[in-house]
Amino acid sequence: MTPVLRWLSRRFTEGRLDIRFDDGQECSIGSGPRAARLRFKDRATLHWVLRDPQMRFPEAYVDGHWEPEDDLLSVLEVAMRNSSHLLSRRTRALRVLRARLGELNSAVSAKRNIQHHYDIDTPVYRLFLDQDLHYSCAYFEQPELSLEAAQQAKCALIARKLDLRPGAQVLDIGCGWGSNALYLARHFDVEVTGVTLSENQCAIARERAEAAGLADRVHFRLEDYRQTQGPFDAIVSIGMFEHVGRPQYPVFFQRVHELLTDDGVALLHTIGSRHPPDQGSPWIRKYIFPGGQIPAASEIMSPLEKSGLWMTDLEVLRLHYARTLSHWHARFQQNRAAIAEIMGERFCRMWRFYLQASEATFRWGGLAVFQLQLARTVDRLPLTRNYLFSDTVLG
Repeated sequence: MTPVLRWLSRRFTEGRLDIRFDDGQECSIGSGPRAARLRFKDRATLHWVLRDPQMRFPEAYVDGHWEPEDDLLSVLEVAMRNSSHLLSRRTRALRVLRARLGELNSAVSAKRNIQHHYDIDTPVYRLFLDQDLHYSCAYFEQPELSLEAAQQAKCALIARKLDLRPGAQVLDIGCGWGSNALYLARHFDVEVTGVTLSENQCAIARERAEAAGLADRVHFRLEDYRQTQGPFDAIVSIGMFEHVGRPQYPVFFQRVHELLTDDGVALLHTIGSRHPPDQGSPWIRKYIFPGGQIPAASEIMSPLEKSGLWMTDLEVLRLHYARTLSHWHARFQQNRAAIAEIMGERFCRMWRFYLQASEATFRWGGLAVFQLQLARTVDRLPLTRNYLFSDTVLG
């Protein structure tokens, strides 16, 4: 074993990777029962990866330089459990600085970042999302729920947390393809305005509202939330806060405060980390979500405290996103040939890694989903959480 591999093996304290090279040679990293096995092109490629594993390990997979010999998720589990031991203090500091600079999301850069991810061909998303095109964490009230039912359960939970009143004006910040906005209009006597920076999503959301006969009560705008005018009785934001960037957190919460009526309620649904603030995955930031950042709970609380809003409820959804991603990956693989025809094989390898690495991070890397319920007054909502529990999932 080379000095580099010995160094790496000493840092693998949870599980073992068995590596076979194309020339027939083999080596093991770590100790204990074998956790995963993979085939690498050659030792030179492995050494290249080890100089920057967070970035180069996924890059090498996308370029076809290594393959799992069991399944990709088992390889990612071992990598995830040991990844914190592989970065030097200097590398960590540089990554944090680079990440902070990348989160300075002006109106122009925010739109460009959103279009990078969400304006790829919509048929691709239709091939792995649920039928209603929800691209966020589902809510598995029972483990056996289908993806479609779990996404409807998520919408029903959010609606209960918004405590909607007849005739309410609702704002959906980062409305995607309009799935949640259409759900609220369909099941409640409310009017919804959805804003997004994705031209593709906005156009499709408008088409869906027309087709559903809801265009008179659901309006979609290509607009930055920082330019939105209120007021609104309820505000919801699902899976958008991850794109805001830490420098803009105070602005986000201040805008929610300004846009809410005095007796309004807001619900923020965001991925969050149980760890102290860090830079996240540089590979995800470069190739999947430029400008994005997963907040630690501490990073949310400080700007929220200064906004004048009450946090009336905080719920942590554990493993729900891991289940959601597992469903997405299964559907992605089932439809891989069709997706490759649209986007190419390299895209398929990149997105397979993205979906499975994300699932691994929710299972073993400390990510969860935070749902923060917010209000402008202390007495707007019931004193107990009984109103949040229901056996009914609206379809």
